[in-house]
Amino acid sequence: MKQQKISQNYLDQIPIPQADRPWHVRKDGIVEINIEHKGFYNKIAQKFFHKPRISHIALDAYGSKVWQSMNDERTVYDIVQIMQQHFPHEKDRMLDRVVTYMATLEQNKFIQMCQK
Repeated sequence: MKQQKISQNYLDQIPIPQADRPWHVRKDGIVEINIEHKGFYNKIAQKFFHKPRISHIALDAYGSKVWQSMNDERTVYDIVQIMQQHFPHEKDRMLDRVVTYMATLEQNKFIQMCQK
């Protein structure tokens, strides 16, 4: 597995959820993100293939904690610290896990990274 280099600047960035991705916390504590499927091809898929207009993406307990830790002020480093407190048995791997998760969220346009 290729080792990923993490720049100090990345840890100083602030992840911000995209405004067009509404979300809520379910009764069981899991974060659910709603994605509206817009556009011509999505309309066709909805009409002919009965695809939903809105998808509900439920995060797992780990992802839900990361998501709820984002508050437009906390840096990636701050979120790593929070995660280490809530999941102490994974403290050694937490930096890699959070950075990988943030990269996935950013690639899928769930969040954007801003400079501190």
